[in-house]
Amino acid sequence: MSDRATAKPAAPGFVVLRQVGNDKWQLLGEVPRKRGLPARAARTQAILDATDGTAKGTEVYAAVLRSEWRIALDWSVPGP
Repeated sequence: MSDRATAKPAAPGFVVLRQVGNDKWQLLGEVPRKRGLPARAARTQAILDATDGTAKGTEVYAAVLRSEWRIALDWSVPGP
């Protein structure tokens, strides 16, 4: 059996990024999703958690669901 089949599913969470230039992003980290919050409030909370509450409205942040981040990483090199 593969590790994937026996692995416990990861708890919901976010990958949080901050824009640092044109088309450049800095990874701030991964944070767990706060239960009971609607989607937008959960993303906002994730950004606040990742920045220790120092996020500024003048900066651009992104909070991407960890599951979507992993899906985005799933690709394969085209065959010959």
